[in-house]
Amino acid sequence: MSSSGRRRWAVVGRTVLVAVCALAAVLNAVSIDRDRYLVPVAIAALVCAAALLVPRLRWPVAPVVVTVATAWWGWPILPLMLLALFDLAVDARARVALGCAVGALGANLLGVRATSLWSAQSYTSVLLLQPLAVATGLWLGNRRRLVAALSADVEHLRVEAQLREEAAQAAERSRIATEMHDVLAHRLSLIALHTGVLATKSDTLPAPVAERLTLLRTASVEALADLRDVLGALHDPAAARDNSSLAPALREVRELVDEARAAGQDVELACDGAPEQAPTTHRLAVYRVVQEALTNARKHAAGSRVTVRIDYRPPATFVEVTNTPGAPSPDTPASGYGLVGLRERITALGGRLAAGPAGAGAWRLTARVPHPTGSTAQNGTTT
Repeated sequence: MSSSGRRRWAVVGRTVLVAVCALAAVLNAVSIDRDRYLVPVAIAALVCAAALLVPRLRWPVAPVVVTVATAWWGWPILPLMLLALFDLAVDARARVALGCAVGALGANLLGVRATSLWSAQSYTSVLLLQPLAVATGLWLGNRRRLVAALSADVEHLRVEAQLREEAAQAAERSRIATEMHDVLAHRLSLIALHTGVLATKSDTLPAPVAERLTLLRTASVEALADLRDVLGALHDPAAARDNSSLAPALREVRELVDEARAAGQDVELACDGAPEQAPTTHRLAVYRVVQEALTNARKHAAGSRVTVRIDYRPPATFVEVTNTPGAPSPDTPASGYGLVGLRERITALGGRLAAGPAGAGAWRLTARVPHPTGSTAQNGTTT
């Protein structure tokens, strides 16, 4: 049910409760002396009910009106007095509730009144029901405040988690921009360099070829400048430049696996096709997926056996990392944002990332990125 629906039902319930209390006051008057008390008690009950129903009058008008009515009319107005005490207790005004109860009882006992609250038929109800109303109101008020505080904490955690996820995505975009700059800038620089060398020998080349070389060199230099501008907008200048993240495509996944084995992990690597068959961006993504999977296995499944399967062959680059159950490391808390960055990277390439249980306590991380163009498959290797 929506919050507006809950509020409507709360208003309806409140109205019914006040109406029942007012009706009880009228019936009490009828039971005492119908001819003498019915009309004045009914009027007093309606005034008290109106004060209890109107939100702006609930504090401080309603407690005063109900206390005065109870002090004068006594036992017939007691149901409305109990409701007023309950409201005060819910709002954490227990001292005010105690003052109203003592004031009504004292004034009714010592002053001029229509009916007594201290008659044999009413004093037991008065002494038992008023503390019960206050205690119930205090309990309900504390519960509401606790629920509100917990809801605020949950909302705070949700917003914090959303901000962390957005920060992880932004960091991954920045890292992708850095890697793409390192790789593409290198290739564009080579094009500009070679065309520049050829341009120095333009006098030995046909005029159309020399003209095309000049255009090619100009275009490559401009493309390099544009690349720096575009990727510079994606890169976070405040972020520290991690040398280990620079162009990991230049490092093979095999080196990453060898490092994990040297650290004590049991890792098996199976590779189909050659890395050169996949675009550089795919090789970067594969490296990051394997790196994240090995790190997670070290954190959450120490001593497990890790199997890495990579297929660079068309029509898609595929990587799957599975680890058997293991013991979690107590000193490495999980953040959960490594997968957020990976998903951002794989999605940007038009691929899909999946992570979840693989049965028998194992865990599997897979990624599949379609190739933009076909390539030739090569023999697989297993180590």
